[in-house]
Amino acid sequence: MFRRKLTALDYMTPENFNANDEKSFRELLVWLEDQKIRHYKIEDRGDLKAIDSNDWPTAYKRYLGGLNCPTNPNDRPAVVDWLLGLAVRFEYGDNVDKYKTETAENVRNRQQSAPKVVNTNPLDALDFQSPEFRDGIIRLTQQLNITPHPDHLITLKAISKLISTRLSTEAIQNPGEVVHQGKAYPIFEADLGFETGDYVLNSAGKALRLMYIHDLRELQTKINECIVSVQNITADPKTDTKLGKVGR
Repeated sequence: MFRRKLTALDYMTPENFNANDEKSFRELLVWLEDQKIRHYKIEDRGDLKAIDSNDWPTAYKRYLGGLNCPTNPNDRPAVVDWLLGLAVRFEYGDNVDKYKTETAENVRNRQQSAPKVVNTNPLDALDFQSPEFRDGIIRLTQQLNITPHPDHLITLKAISKLISTRLSTEAIQNPGEVVHQGKAYPIFEADLGFETGDYVLNSAGKALRLMYIHDLRELQTKINECIVSVQNITADPKTDTKLGKVGR
């Protein structure tokens, strides 16, 4: 029942939306606020975007109140219909000149002539919140000897970083350049530079400091690469002597 409005708003998967599905409903609400309605400032949308939080229903009701939504928050289909109508109105207001010349016939002609794009990327069909996906990440952490994070998506980032840095083709061919040999740096014995009075906080500060230094080194490496690239261009100028003149 919402497909036409969702399609008009260029929603990613209008055919798969289900107003009675909690995850689908929350994701649509966040998308509408981010892309079309924009009632909140960007920095104030955090509570609404935290769709897995137990406090999300409170943020949801507060959001509807801010919009002066006349619909009962518990009537999800009615809320969706009202929000879509509001988004369509804002979309039209932002692009009045564009839609003034639109007719039903023009839209039909474009839909008939537009090529159909078939998505062949299997990653787009994954449900990143499904139990199977979470279990798969846990199995990967066990195989790669990585400590899992409570948020499985953060764990996935750690897995991606490990694979890209230590299991890439270049790393496997030259492991000595990636996996350094020798005694490990005694990070927790190093001087932090300040004292918090708490051992755990001191240890966390030392770890953060080391990560910051690592990021600085990576940034410096990229800067050096840019300098070398520029020098390769400027240090070997091409001169056309036929364009030169002597005297006046």
